[in-house]
Amino acid sequence: MTVKAIQWLLLGHLLVQVSMVCARVPAIIVFGDSTVDAGNNNQISTVLKSNFEPYGHNFYGGLATGRFSNGRLATDFLSEGFMIKPTIPAYLDPAYSISDFATGVCFASAGTGYDNATSDVLSVIPLWKELEYYKEYQKKLRRYLGNDKANEVLGEALYLISIGTNDFLENYFVFSRRRSQFSIEEYQNFLLGIAGNFIRELYQLGARKMVISGLPPMGCVPLERTTNIISGGVCNEKYNDVARSFNKKLQGLVEKLKKELVKFQLVLSDPYDIVSKIIRNPAFFGFENVAKACCGTGMFEMSYLCNKINPFTCSDPNKYVFWDAFHPTEKTNAIVADHVFKTDLVQFL
Repeated sequence: MTVKAIQWLLLGHLLVQVSMVCARVPAIIVFGDSTVDAGNNNQISTVLKSNFEPYGHNFYGGLATGRFSNGRLATDFLSEGFMIKPTIPAYLDPAYSISDFATGVCFASAGTGYDNATSDVLSVIPLWKELEYYKEYQKKLRRYLGNDKANEVLGEALYLISIGTNDFLENYFVFSRRRSQFSIEEYQNFLLGIAGNFIRELYQLGARKMVISGLPPMGCVPLERTTNIISGGVCNEKYNDVARSFNKKLQGLVEKLKKELVKFQLVLSDPYDIVSKIIRNPAFFGFENVAKACCGTGMFEMSYLCNKINPFTCSDPNKYVFWDAFHPTEKTNAIVADHVFKTDLVQFL
């Protein structure tokens, strides 16, 4: 089966799942980090950008939008699956207006985390600022659609949150400040407190349908394999254990909030298992390389180190699980999106 045929098959699976969804989802509203940033970092002063080749190699027109991938993100596939639109635009992108954002908008910023100290590392947009942009968006949407219609959209929209990996890989395990303040379990609880408050604020602002993502096997991204060279370049299982325990705690928070907040549909989307399956058996999913990324040597390059003059970048990203040393390829994003539909969105029937 050709790569294109596989991609169309995945999309077909998404559409089948959508046909089962009775509740109307008029828009998808996204918060988080580089897993879902559609290009907001293009508009801020940070070194963490991806609005240049070869990023976007497989995006429409080969355009590098600021997405940290060779193509679309999982959220883009979810939007298309809901038959809304094929991509979700970044809120700070001047090429788009409220007419575009009315059916889906992304507030995410690559490099950010629940912890404000994480966003400070690379001077990106903190989570609290994403919320402020959302409040601004609400005002624009009400002016554009009128109060009643805007409130209907905001109440029926699906809110997606994907964040947390940077808090550990970019902050806690790299710098001593948080480690001197918190044990790993205490830091997890600290982050969960922030997550709970963020969800409550969105609920108070009208959100009623929400999916929050857990952490992937973060010890298996190529960058962590590279730094784990003493152990032979295998996955860092210490980091994976942290991801699994955090996800378990996050599930507890979800259950607590579902009891606390009335008429609120909140679901945990746990990518750990599906990504682990891909990593353990890449051939089953049509991949040939899981340990190294496509861009550059595949061992450490991301952002400006992943550029068009790097002579080592692969010719076929669809053979790779990871695009750069930290982020998945478009094909991986499509598989994860398909999994989310099948396992999580049935909660919205």
